[in-house]
Amino acid sequence: MSQNSTAEIEQLIALLAKLPGLGPRSSRRAVLHLIRKRELLLTPLAAAMQEVATTARSCLNCGNVGTSEICAICSDEGRANGELCVVEDVSDLWAMERAGVFKGRYHVLGGTLSALDGVGPDELRIPQLVDRATAESVQEVILALNATIDGQTTAHYIADLMPDQVALTSLAQGVPIGGELDYLDEGTISAALKARKAF
Repeated sequence: MSQNSTAEIEQLIALLAKLPGLGPRSSRRAVLHLIRKRELLLTPLAAAMQEVATTARSCLNCGNVGTSEICAICSDEGRANGELCVVEDVSDLWAMERAGVFKGRYHVLGGTLSALDGVGPDELRIPQLVDRATAESVQEVILALNATIDGQTTAHYIADLMPDQVALTSLAQGVPIGGELDYLDEGTISAALKARKAF
């Protein structure tokens, strides 16, 4: 078999290898499996990917990903309860939705401030957040950012910009349910100790 006869397959493997969690070997196995199950998997997958490539867009309001200009969460008037949960990425929003406990609206920043990576406030959706806090009569902004240095820097930056009438809260940090102290890092233990509550 000549090299040219597999060029398209090799290109597909190379493209899949660029996805998070997939390397060259995993991609090769996935492509070979898709080819073997062409009618059952490969053809429907190609059609679904083409459809998503054509229709997917970011919500103009919050930054969520969907197929309309305003996502279903922002369109739901029942979720206009004055609570706005700020997350770094769409994957964080989807994780919160899977938990099914938050009934307000979201704001996706698109990352965190990072001087090393050259990410400033204008590269993120921070100005839109400040505008929404005022325009939508937000009563509480929940900062659901990752407990990293960049996440905490971003949270403090946002806190300085928020109007005084908006309550600012953050997610609790500390020992996870089912967690054992022996397996936790020092930062998690420190955060848990500082956020201790009455028993």
